[in-house]
Amino acid sequence: MSDTVVLLSTRLGAVLPAEALPALRGADEVLADGSVPAELASLAGASVIAQLSPPTEAARVLLTTDPAVAAGAEHVITTPEPCGAAVLDAVAVMDTLRSPGGCPWDAEQTHTSLLPYLIEEAYELHGAVEDGDRTALREELGDVLLQVLFHARLAQEPADAPFTIDEVAADLVEKLVARHPHVFADAEKITTAADQQHRWEELKRVEKRRESSVDGVPLSQPSAALAAKLVSRARRAGWPPELLTDAAGPAAGSAGERLFALVAELKLAGVEPEGELRAAAHRYAAAVRATEQAARTAGEDPSQLSPEQWRRYWPGQA
Repeated sequence: MSDTVVLLSTRLGAVLPAEALPALRGADEVLADGSVPAELASLAGASVIAQLSPPTEAARVLLTTDPAVAAGAEHVITTPEPCGAAVLDAVAVMDTLRSPGGCPWDAEQTHTSLLPYLIEEAYELHGAVEDGDRTALREELGDVLLQVLFHARLAQEPADAPFTIDEVAADLVEKLVARHPHVFADAEKITTAADQQHRWEELKRVEKRRESSVDGVPLSQPSAALAAKLVSRARRAGWPPELLTDAAGPAAGSAGERLFALVAELKLAGVEPEGELRAAAHRYAAAVRATEQAARTAGEDPSQLSPEQWRRYWPGQA
């Protein structure tokens, strides 16, 4: 008689798949190899063995967490894992790196020391999206996730108000459910993205008890994005258009105020200023590289060009 192998999940601890219960009830022998936690082997009434002997006439069920053992079996029952189960592995690895005996560099980091990496990884993810690079997108999402896991691991260490990644996730779930009553409750019906964005802001304003329409805007973000966000918030609050483009009143005239006004005009026209400026910067960088290459092709050294020669090789010049 062939044996049945139950492949357990190393991520889920002492969890047996429901599909395995009939096999366990009908088994003449329930066995477990050394990879199975002792608690689970005991609860299943399994005898722990070092190695499975050849099949016999007895109906045997073997519990294991080793995929190699299951690979050679005729009947295998796997333990289903929910979507996101692999995140548990990432949490465990981060814990090992930060714990005594882990990585010295990780052990020295603080929330403040990690800030440059948080910003850098976010921009690298931004670049992967802009480039439409799926391979880079997958990698950069992992790097951003690492920043979340790292900060959450640091947050569980202080004696004052510690919290864990589970509390971070639980707070996020609570927020998402509360701000989507049209999905998780029967209180209202929202059918368009614009309506949902408006309702989201309303719920957030009540939830956070904000006094100003611009409260909560992160002031450390890039300037063009910051100005656009401020204008967007004020617009949703019902401010008149002439005040949305005015950074400092009727006497405004500094370079910064003129830039703000331009950003506001673009935002009100439905154009994302940060994206427009980035696109223009990319085009400019490409033109600089093309000019330098044109000079090299003509036998010139780009580092030695005169202003007239730069103009000659600039794209579009005759």
